[in-house]
Amino acid sequence: MLTLSALTSLVALAIAAAVIGGVLERVVTQGIDRRLDAQIALMASSVDANGTIDMPRLAVVRDALSAGRDWSWQISAPERTVGPADFPRLDPELPGPPIDERRRHGGAQPREGRDADDAPVHARELILKTTGGDVRLTASAPREVIQRPIRAAAMPLMLLLAALSAVLAVTAAVQVRLGLRPLRALKSAVAEVRAGRAAAVPDDQPHELAPLAGELNALVRENDAALAAARASAANLAHALKTPVATLALGLRDDPGASRQVARIDAVIRHHLSRTRDRVAGTRKSTVIAPAIADLAATLMRLAGERKVAIDVVIAADLAVAMDPADFDELSGNLIDNAVRHAVCRVVVTGMRVGGMVHLVVEDDGPGIPEASRARALQAGVRLDERGEGHGFGLAIARELAALYGGELILGSASSGGLRAEVRLPARDGIAT
Repeated sequence: MLTLSALTSLVALAIAAAVIGGVLERVVTQGIDRRLDAQIALMASSVDANGTIDMPRLAVVRDALSAGRDWSWQISAPERTVGPADFPRLDPELPGPPIDERRRHGGAQPREGRDADDAPVHARELILKTTGGDVRLTASAPREVIQRPIRAAAMPLMLLLAALSAVLAVTAAVQVRLGLRPLRALKSAVAEVRAGRAAAVPDDQPHELAPLAGELNALVRENDAALAAARASAANLAHALKTPVATLALGLRDDPGASRQVARIDAVIRHHLSRTRDRVAGTRKSTVIAPAIADLAATLMRLAGERKVAIDVVIAADLAVAMDPADFDELSGNLIDNAVRHAVCRVVVTGMRVGGMVHLVVEDDGPGIPEASRARALQAGVRLDERGEGHGFGLAIARELAALYGGELILGSASSGGLRAEVRLPARDGIAT
């Protein structure tokens, strides 16, 4: 906006300079024309009605015809031509109606030409109609007498326009800064809502921003409703599974390995039940991701068994996301489990903070997913590889969880040729809660 305002001001000043220059040239030229017309009037007083030149009368006014150095005059009558021998060469008249119109109305007309030194001159010409024929009266002045005062005025004019340009630039900068202040305040308000420190954007916005604030608040309400519906669905599912899992736990209490898995399922169910009691838990909690990823990596390497898939984790110890620990375990667990199942021998998990977001990247050295199929791979229940285990929900769940917390999941190609899954989540300073 500031750049556009500056460019507009420069264009306007350039146009103003051109217009002022043109007006100045016209004013100076009119002053010179009046002096040339005065000379022509003196010459006309020496021409009789029959077109002859009254030489005695001309001798009387000859001194007055000498207006200055390089100024010149000429009387061209049917019988003779009087004037300096080096009178300037005038450009040919343009043919057509303008000449006829000029002659019909009379009066001196402007002409241009060049003197003996090839310097440009400005002239005035009058054609007198006499009984003996047309008499042409011409007076000329060097064009320098027009350009000189224009050049003298040009420097102050340029300085004035430069000063005006500077004032306009400062004014535009102040206006833009003041005009964008409500937008910066609105941005801060949206950040407060995103961080969970406010429930809505303030309604007391300027008239121009009030509709935008209303739409943002409507979007927040819709997101809250969608989150509530998702949590309600999870709660219903958890309630439905609670009793069958309890029964299964009783039946497998003599099998320690199976009992641990049932206990893990029960913990997940309890987590979803507790999450329904706090609709804004996701925006107020944080998770330090390095320990969580390390635990998941250790568990998944054991579950890989004889495949011997190595999981390398490169994450700073203090890197945290604004996400519930259980939700983060579910999201990252799905990504790493998917990578382990398709990897040949190695999975790399890295994490870094970029601005206000944490980028968690999971790469494997498996066959990867073609670019044309990546969007379909994020759909729930879609399996691109029918071999092995899996139900096609892992990537879709990870994408939905990331979206719930204001993040996103992006699929790409790893340097090893496998799949690169990058999830971006809001960063959070502090320890896990």
